[in-house]
Amino acid sequence: MTNTARNPLAAFTLPALIGGALLMGAAAPALAQTGADAAFKATTFSLSAYGETRVAPDMASISLGVQTEAPTAAAALAANGARMNQVMAALKKAGVAERDIQTSNLSINAQYVYEQNKPPRLTGYQASNQVTITVRDLTKLGATVDATVGAGANTVNGISFGLANPQAAEDAARLEAVKALQAKAELYSRATGYKAWRLVNLNEGGGYTPAPPPMPMYAMAKREMADSTSVASGELKVRIDVNAVYEAAK
Repeated sequence: MTNTARNPLAAFTLPALIGGALLMGAAAPALAQTGADAAFKATTFSLSAYGETRVAPDMASISLGVQTEAPTAAAALAANGARMNQVMAALKKAGVAERDIQTSNLSINAQYVYEQNKPPRLTGYQASNQVTITVRDLTKLGATVDATVGAGANTVNGISFGLANPQAAEDAARLEAVKALQAKAELYSRATGYKAWRLVNLNEGGGYTPAPPPMPMYAMAKREMADSTSVASGELKVRIDVNAVYEAAK
């Protein structure tokens, strides 16, 4: 007896399978195109704004040090080391913690005299040792500078004020930035007749940066110290920039 049962898949010929695959492949670009068209037709507002807050600093960084000269490099380094030890002792006595004292520069350079039509003449060596300190009690900043100068520091290279914890100031600036952004979106809505009804994207930039130091100032170790050095800390400006995209509709 002949078996006449047939496999159901046999009814689909190779050309039919290929045609179906091509049809499915063509549908994907069509769907993508539809999505792109929808995105293109959407009305959006791309806006930016910023918020600022001002706050008094609660810490300061200052660079100071010792420069010494001598006929030989060894003598210059020895004199520099002795005086720098006195400066470090004065810093600790003024209440500056060891973690807040960091060497920022140590160098020794030959010193020459240049005369016309003559080769350079070596006159000695200059040793320099600079430290950057952080003062966390600003009421003691002037007295700290005076103490180091009295101990032998002869260079003070500027002060930079900052915040130990800028988080609260940054958050206040963020709130101001979002308020400004919303106000701008409402303004554009009134101007164009389109209402910004959905926030699509939001990103931020900026943030807290320490105030730049002023022009370098120099102090001599033998100056009179009848009055403590006066230092005005002022205020720091913390700024947050935001960018947003709103979807708008009539």
